[in-house]
Amino acid sequence: MKTSLTIQMEETLYYYCRENGDVVVEEVTMPDDQGIVDTLSCRLSPDKQFEWRCYELKASKADFRSKAKLSFIGHYNYFVLPEALFEKIKTEIPKSVGAMVYHPYSSAEEQMLPGYFTIEKKPQKQELLVTEQELLFRLITAQAREVGKAKQTARGLRVFSTDQLYKELKKRQPDYDLFGGGINFYDRFSEDISNQAIEALKEELEATRAAYFQLEQHLLEER
Repeated sequence: MKTSLTIQMEETLYYYCRENGDVVVEEVTMPDDQGIVDTLSCRLSPDKQFEWRCYELKASKADFRSKAKLSFIGHYNYFVLPEALFEKIKTEIPKSVGAMVYHPYSSAEEQMLPGYFTIEKKPQKQELLVTEQELLFRLITAQAREVGKAKQTARGLRVFSTDQLYKELKKRQPDYDLFGGGINFYDRFSEDISNQAIEALKEELEATRAAYFQLEQHLLEER
């Protein structure tokens, strides 16, 4: 599970890359057992060549020192770190890898994004560790995955079967607080169903009253 801090850094990084004219996508699987790049971006250099950048997001010292493979296969590669973590591990960052430090805004309500970055260490350019054709294919595949998610979201819950929805609700059942008094999805769903039933009965009653009134008027006219 991603922490709230990781999600904030990921969101800010996405827009940072977009503002720099990059094509960007998260969680891109690399070929040849090169792992998964947290964020991959591509831009055109002044001489019309592709520049590839890889970003590994780390929110804690344990995460930074984990044995998970680092997918630094781009021309430029960065660790993306909160400020407190950067100060603790900055001497451990390899010479060739850059460091982007995340700073949350003190008042996020007034900002479009939760924070901003400073470049505390510039990366050294390297040769790609995979072919550019493979990178392009992986980027396109990841973008297509995100488009598919967006289309599914736009279509709403109707794309899921009743059985799928029921299974998803059962998975979330441990989070249901029977006695906590808080309002959650189950309570809202039950209340919505009840309200819909009440509204349907009201409409049916009104229709019955209207039909009865018309019948009464017709009988009076026949007399």
